[in-house]
Amino acid sequence: MTVISANLVKDLREKTGAGMMDCKKALVEAKGDFETAVDLLRKRGLSQAAKKAGRIAAEGLVAAFTSGKKGAVLELNSETDFVSKNDKFQALASNLVKDFFNSNKDFSHFADSTYSASGKKVNEVITDHIAVIGENLSLRRADALQVDSGAVVSYIHNQVAPNLGKIAVLVALESSAPEDKLQTLGKQLAMHIAATRPESLSITDLDQTLVQKERDILSDQARSSGKPDAVIAKMVEGRLSKFYEQVVFLEQLFVMDGKTKISQVVEDAAKAAGAPITVKGFIRFALGEGIEKVETDFAAEVAAAAQGA
Repeated sequence: MTVISANLVKDLREKTGAGMMDCKKALVEAKGDFETAVDLLRKRGLSQAAKKAGRIAAEGLVAAFTSGKKGAVLELNSETDFVSKNDKFQALASNLVKDFFNSNKDFSHFADSTYSASGKKVNEVITDHIAVIGENLSLRRADALQVDSGAVVSYIHNQVAPNLGKIAVLVALESSAPEDKLQTLGKQLAMHIAATRPESLSITDLDQTLVQKERDILSDQARSSGKPDAVIAKMVEGRLSKFYEQVVFLEQLFVMDGKTKISQVVEDAAKAAGAPITVKGFIRFALGEGIEKVETDFAAEVAAAAQGA
């Protein structure tokens, strides 16, 4: 029988990230050949990853990366929140958002691009991490903003590590104003967006289907008052303005004072900076939004397992 040294097991574990016992078994099966053992662990990992691929991944992290006039955000999902504290998972999210930032690719093509840390394709690296971490992982989405002059500023809410957390926001500011002024304003605006979740930048950008739906609801409510059509029309427009204040970024009241419109906040900052400032866009990624999570009753699972024992 081939004798497997502890150092060889340790080296294999460091190279592959697999468990100690899995490494030892692979080395025994490979009769001590290190590279054969690596291949065995990879094959087993891919098999395990395929089995995990159908499981819901709604936890994980959102990541942000900015440099000068450009910024990128990305969401990497896992099955449990525990994994978001895993060093390998955090490093993966950080590297992926930087690669997306540098790739200049649409997200739909990003999975086939090269992962800079290893030279493999991004989708292969995700599969490798599924095998090592032991949960299904999903690279859900990524997006970027860029301006010709000015700055793209990021904010991470519930940060668990640098540029990693539960909500990531980018704000793009077009301006010739000093960088420090733009960074200060951008951070304040990004914090506001994290808190208020606006649907659009301006009224003209708002989904007209959403506007018409709200208009119809307000019209029905106003007609119940029994007032003339001309009065009803004014009532609807007045209430629609209140609706815009809730969902349109530039129409919202600044959360830091509760009384100044965002458009006025930007205008005041431009005057103080000595140069026009235009908000060109924003992106807000909240972890797991829109993913249907499966709620489990752990106590019930334990009881069922005990009955079946």
